[in-house]
Amino acid sequence: MKALQEYIDGIPNISGSDKEVSQAIAEGKKKPVFLRESAVDFSAVNATCAIALHMHQPLIPAGGGDLRTAEIISNLKYMFDNQGFGDNHNAPVFLWCYKRMGEFIPQLSQEGKDPRVMLEYSGTLLHGLRQMGASDVIDALKKITCDPGLRRCVEWLGCPWGHAVAPSTPVQDYRLHVKAWQHHFAAMFGLEALGRVRGFSPSEMALPNHPDVAYEYVKTLKDCGFEWVLVQEHTVEQLSNGQGLQRKHIPHRLVCCNSKGDSVSIIAIIKTQGSDTKLVAQMQPYYEAKSLSAWELAGKRVPPLVTQIADGENGGVMMNEFPGKYMDSVRESSGSSTPFLNATEYLEHLAAMGITEKDFPEIIPLFQKRIWDRFTPGNGPEKLGKVIETLKKEDGRFNMDGGSWTNNISWVKGYENVLGPMEKASSLFYEKVIKPGIPPDDPAYRKALFFLLTSQTSCYRYWGQGQWTDYGQEICRRCMDVINYDVKTNK
Repeated sequence: MKALQEYIDGIPNISGSDKEVSQAIAEGKKKPVFLRESAVDFSAVNATCAIALHMHQPLIPAGGGDLRTAEIISNLKYMFDNQGFGDNHNAPVFLWCYKRMGEFIPQLSQEGKDPRVMLEYSGTLLHGLRQMGASDVIDALKKITCDPGLRRCVEWLGCPWGHAVAPSTPVQDYRLHVKAWQHHFAAMFGLEALGRVRGFSPSEMALPNHPDVAYEYVKTLKDCGFEWVLVQEHTVEQLSNGQGLQRKHIPHRLVCCNSKGDSVSIIAIIKTQGSDTKLVAQMQPYYEAKSLSAWELAGKRVPPLVTQIADGENGGVMMNEFPGKYMDSVRESSGSSTPFLNATEYLEHLAAMGITEKDFPEIIPLFQKRIWDRFTPGNGPEKLGKVIETLKKEDGRFNMDGGSWTNNISWVKGYENVLGPMEKASSLFYEKVIKPGIPPDDPAYRKALFFLLTSQTSCYRYWGQGQWTDYGQEICRRCMDVINYDVKTNK
């Protein structure tokens, strides 16, 4: 397969190579990713664990004094250039955090150990690293991704390019984020490496629970070739009774139906507990797995998989304690009955036993059981809307804002002043770019898409007010300017 360009006209390669990307994914699915290279004797495993590191830095218009003309740079670059205030002195440590798995994996492998890690890097971070000249970080990551002797240790997870939260991002834009990340990753690490990406990690672990949005979310992941998604335990419920999950450490089957009666499902790997970097930094998944033994699933003995994800750079515990704890845990677990495994490797071992998606317990997004008790899929969006409004009136806790690993933050309420410009930019992109059929390899399409996806970064919503809102609004303005002045149509 021909390599993709990493940059085109100064913009990351985030669109225009759908044929090559689809082909790489299809070719990759013809064989297991890890099974043939896995050194783990799965039949002797009592329990196992998986850790994922979420890495992200937003892009901000801060490369100059005038907001309207400032260069779009990585927030990490801004931190480096302004280390005298706030937490910006952490910039060098953050940079090392983005690189250090590229050091730990080779070292442990040379010791004869069997390390594992799942990595999720947003597109804005990857672009920012390249833009600020941190090629050593990318080269270190590329080595553990592509080296035949190391790649079995590392599983990359797909994510939305601009770190957009699914519940409040227009569904057509969310699909653009997913495809943009696939393009960018393939251009940076190779099409073959993209063909080995099977799992998806949503920003903020946010899962839409509105039936129509949840359906489109899962359909996007399936259409883009993903086989499983990471799900926070508190954002889902059992399909049968609407209660919480009973056996959280086995895969589940996330089923999403929409108001028209369409249904789609995907394997869900459950992340337990809330958002706390200590869980990964202090290797809680490993120590919990050591206390567990095999369970019965589909009439067979199956080791549970304890799964956690955390920010890979934030907080003193992750910065300082993670390296030693990770190294010690891998050394202790290698060759034991409680090894580290990545999620796709685990699923491939189950498949080799004859256990597949249909054998996993069914779950649905939070609060949906109450909807299905009153609404029949196929009755349409209007009747669905009435049922939702009735349920909201009956219970103030009932909402369709989606859930995340914090579960106390709505990604919609309180952010109207930044969501308004985002929605305008999104609508304009659809009306003047998507609808007229501007090709994705058109330079103006790619430039407008870059600003659109960058503007939808969750940071602009999380902070809600002040400078971050100004950043978000400015990026939206640039997006709309590109669409209005640079996009040319024949209509």
